[in-house]
Amino acid sequence: MLSKLKSGPRVVGVKQTRRALGDGKAAQVFLAEDADPRITQPVEAICAQQGVPVTRVPHMKELGSACGISVGSAVAALLI
Repeated sequence: MLSKLKSGPRVVGVKQTRRALGDGKAAQVFLAEDADPRITQPVEAICAQQGVPVTRVPHMKELGSACGISVGSAVAALLI
């Protein structure tokens, strides 16, 4: 599933993911389990309200790498 983040249309980070959710463009959201819950819980709540599937990734570094960036990421979204 993470391989789709490398090749498909995506956004990385909380602000961009929240914007994509607000615009109805997020098809799936990825949350890092080792990220601060104060960052991930509000995004997860929006996903639950909108019925957007959430996939958990064990580490921020793993999620960042899957997105093609050299730093960790707490949140990312695959776009429609």
